[in-house]
Amino acid sequence: MTTVGGRKARGAFFTPGPIARYVTRWALRGPTGRVLEPSSGEAAFLLAAAESGGSGWLLDGVELHPASASAARSALAATGVAASVRTADFFTLEPSGDYDAVIGNPPYVRYHDFTGADRARAQAAARRAGVRLTGFASSWAAFTVHAARFLRPGGRLGLVLPAELFSVNYAAPVREYLLRSFAQVRLVAFTERVFPGVVTEIVLVLADGFGAPGVGRLETLQVQNAAALEMLPTEPVFEAFTVASGDRKWTPALIPAEPLRAFDQLLRGPAFGVLADWGKVSLGIVTGNNGYFALTSARAAGLGLGPDDLLPLSPPGSSHLRGLEFTAQDLADLAETGFATWLFRPSLKRSPAAVAYVRAGEALGVQNAYKCRIRTPWWQVRLVPPPDLLLTYMNADAPRLVANTAQAHHLNSVHGVHLNDGADRDRAQELLPLAALSSVSLLGAETVGRSYGGGLLKLEPSEAKQLPLPAPDLLRAATPALRSVRSPVAAALARGRLAEAVQLVDEALLTQTLGLSPETVRQLSAAHTHLQARRLDRARTRFQ
Repeated sequence: MTTVGGRKARGAFFTPGPIARYVTRWALRGPTGRVLEPSSGEAAFLLAAAESGGSGWLLDGVELHPASASAARSALAATGVAASVRTADFFTLEPSGDYDAVIGNPPYVRYHDFTGADRARAQAAARRAGVRLTGFASSWAAFTVHAARFLRPGGRLGLVLPAELFSVNYAAPVREYLLRSFAQVRLVAFTERVFPGVVTEIVLVLADGFGAPGVGRLETLQVQNAAALEMLPTEPVFEAFTVASGDRKWTPALIPAEPLRAFDQLLRGPAFGVLADWGKVSLGIVTGNNGYFALTSARAAGLGLGPDDLLPLSPPGSSHLRGLEFTAQDLADLAETGFATWLFRPSLKRSPAAVAYVRAGEALGVQNAYKCRIRTPWWQVRLVPPPDLLLTYMNADAPRLVANTAQAHHLNSVHGVHLNDGADRDRAQELLPLAALSSVSLLGAETVGRSYGGGLLKLEPSEAKQLPLPAPDLLRAATPALRSVRSPVAAALARGRLAEAVQLVDEALLTQTLGLSPETVRQLSAAHTHLQARRLDRARTRFQ
């Protein structure tokens, strides 16, 4: 997120009125009770409670920043409702366990700014609730857990959280805690951004029945924007989603009910497995300085470097990996057009040209980069064998699995897949790039990966391993049908027509081979389009 002045440093983002009012209306039941707004800022939620006629409610707030706390007190005093705002660090307060509702918008400070004593206090508070957070957790994660402990049994928790709750790994303990600590967990997601000028999207977490046994089920509702909350009926219809295990990602909960059922049945059945079933996913080569180690043909020739000094390289980035295959001819064409297709990687017995290039690098201080500094010798990068397949992992549209018939080495801008030995190895290299374009695999990528502020879908190696792909039996059965569409799929990809390629693969793999009905395939395709559109629309909103 971005904001101004001191707000950014402490992660304060003041909440739009429709959101504060909606969460507050949901949380306050009956004529009386106690409500807490931790990290109250200027008390948007407490003011919403006062405005809703909650004169029988005792309103308490906690705010770290003195000026905001003072402004909140003044605003609340004008309402005539009993309210108090304490100036304090919320993580230093012992949970009282006597609030009927805890509502608010926790501070959002990313892990690299959330350090030292602040992080230590937050993590200690989460541990006291039985939740262990990694050092990568942002401030809101511990805040959510600590806030829940202020509730009485049966109480309600209504928070505005970053939508990374759905998918990031460090939030897994928080997801598990919410599911096991509340009888019901409801999520309201937005298809547009609701904080002007703020990159991170949000979700409303409405958790009811604190202390009751969790049922491992989410209920979700998607609306366009904050204003749409004002038009919702008193009891809107939420869609249910059962979480297989408490720490699993919640992104599938955003899939509409019918395609979600079909998708879940396919993943639980024998027809589909995951990429890890086919082989090992590896990180690419980390050079420490791609500008030095990745060379164009012209530069390598000008330096006098020869075959003993260089290895063929898939150039930095992944824009060239948009088809089904990366061939030796593709590599040669990229070299001809000035791409860096050579990796400087001399043997210990260096040629005179390699010695000279190493000395030139040392004169520039290349050896002082961290990854170079921890290598001996610094100029000999640690190799990863050329993989059978290359997998793009930062994607604007969709991940691409590409056969590496060029046998090029790869940098850490893409992942490599080394296929298992066996009878299906050649078939897998030929056909998995096609099969990975099915709506099942593309929908799976949206659920196992994570979405970033710019709309990019990222797949870390651990996530890439879970990418849904046909099991060997299905791939063998689909071989004739997939081969028959290979040429038109390749042509569609070359023209940038991904949707056309997906339709061809769906017909061959899902309809013709697997026997799914056209309606089921249409629903799976629409579900993928829905999640992809959410991700891309958020990116467009950012730059408008």
